[in-house]
Amino acid sequence: MQRIAIIGGGFAGSTAASMLARRLPPGWEVLLISEESYTTYNPMLSEVVGASVFPEHVVAPLRQVLGIGRRGRFVMGRVSGIDLAARRITCDTLAGEQGFAYDHLVLAFGNRARRDLIPGMAEHALPLKTVGDALHIRNIVLRRLARIELESDPAIRRRLGRFVVIGGGFSGVEVAGALADCLKGIARYYPGAEAKALKVVLVQNLPRLLPELPASLGEAAHRMLMTDGVEIRLDASAARIREDGVMLADGELIEGATMIGTIGTRPNALVDSLGLPLERGRMRVEPGMRVEGLPNVWAVGDCAWVVNARDGGVSPPTAQFAIRQGEQLARNLLAALKGREVRPFRYRPRGSMAAIGHMNGVAEVFGLRIAGLPAWLLWRAYYLSQMPTFGRKLRIFVEWSWGMLFPADITHIRFTRSVEHESEPAEAETPPERSAAA
Repeated sequence: MQRIAIIGGGFAGSTAASMLARRLPPGWEVLLISEESYTTYNPMLSEVVGASVFPEHVVAPLRQVLGIGRRGRFVMGRVSGIDLAARRITCDTLAGEQGFAYDHLVLAFGNRARRDLIPGMAEHALPLKTVGDALHIRNIVLRRLARIELESDPAIRRRLGRFVVIGGGFSGVEVAGALADCLKGIARYYPGAEAKALKVVLVQNLPRLLPELPASLGEAAHRMLMTDGVEIRLDASAARIREDGVMLADGELIEGATMIGTIGTRPNALVDSLGLPLERGRMRVEPGMRVEGLPNVWAVGDCAWVVNARDGGVSPPTAQFAIRQGEQLARNLLAALKGREVRPFRYRPRGSMAAIGHMNGVAEVFGLRIAGLPAWLLWRAYYLSQMPTFGRKLRIFVEWSWGMLFPADITHIRFTRSVEHESEPAEAETPPERSAAA
């Protein structure tokens, strides 16, 4: 059996694997390797933070996406090495280290959150890149409110109630809006934490929000966030992140106990180990998405420097581009197997969208600018359409409709096991808010 191996289960990798599993000729199989058993719809992580959707609503099982039983196989594991000369992958799996041979290799492992962009970021800021990150931030928010109820020191109460979001792009705007709506909705369950004392601060080092969108939509997002009570600081460059807040370049301290970082990405460690040609940390590829100089190695998604033949620009690291690259890559691989010429990646983007809290958003679709509830509904409809199987779509649609009518869930999920209940209680950690105030 000849094999196409795909490393990475994000938008690009899972899309390519799904198409290939349906269309590969006899004698070929596609092997999808991913550290996680699901693909994450990253643009919806802010809604997990804001507790307006459940974590399972923003992920799709890769086995279901791939369609096991056709010509697809899935392995959950971390790739520890790739021998390009021998065409072999070494992978740490649940059954230990295993090797997999391949005839064609697709690199689609995306990138990682960068946590050294600002001094103190790694120690004091919470990244938002994975479902685990989103759940952790949600739990931290609930713990802060519970702590306020038990705290008598006014200075500590003030700091606990301030949440600072760093970055005014899509992720920053979306998480600030979701968090502000969440705090307004759940504050009534914490009578000891005054709702008016809870504050979300958005720090942006540019003169406006959402620089990826037209200025009018950035201004609309600005107004929506201010209506939700978000304090917006433009042209404010974060010089250092401390446990008691964000220090700006001009020396001002924005107080807060919870800092959320939505800026900065770094390449996957595999990129450096392969020694492939890079451009700004991304692998350089030919127009057909073959890695330069390697006819049987391909790269797509956030880890690849893919030029859009339509306008000559570099593809941005967004979901819609990753999906289209995955589709084109699958077609190119099928053409290569038949000895036909591959085609360059060419795509006209449909537009961009951002959710600004609950039932609010901005969107530009084929040049048409939309704001408010219609943009929010369009945003959700698009991601719902990308979910696999009709049954999953229907289930999520029902859950989302229910969530539009009822308040956010305030469950603090700890996943405590029975053996932990039976063990001796661990020494209580010193809360960072208390040590910062000391």
